[in-house]
Amino acid sequence: MSKLSHPTPEGVAAGNGYSHVVTGPGQWVAIAGQVALDADGNFVGVGDPDAQARQVFANLDSCLRAAGATFADVVKLNFYVTDIAHLPAIRTARDEYVDTANPPASTAVQVVALFKPEALLEIEAYAVV
Repeated sequence: MSKLSHPTPEGVAAGNGYSHVVTGPGQWVAIAGQVALDADGNFVGVGDPDAQARQVFANLDSCLRAAGATFADVVKLNFYVTDIAHLPAIRTARDEYVDTANPPASTAVQVVALFKPEALLEIEAYAVV
């Protein structure tokens, strides 16, 4: 069971699919931005935001497990997308991993480009274990 808390700040509109505030005791874990690379370093889902989002969340899951964490420990997700229209694909993949009743805090930013043209999205995570 998660020891994270999701307080509701007064005077702030409810988040749609994210929490404004997440707190908890423990060790801080930072996961570098993940893109849709498989274990061999090949891009998955070139041109397909759904496939890329699924691969990115699978990569995040592997990174969290390496740190002794799970998505239940995630307090913050940062989404970087080359087209904000990719957010529905990200949300669908995210909802397979996070507790949608108490989701992590998150930020979504549209960027001009990521490190390679094949990358449509990059997601970083912060957790407290």
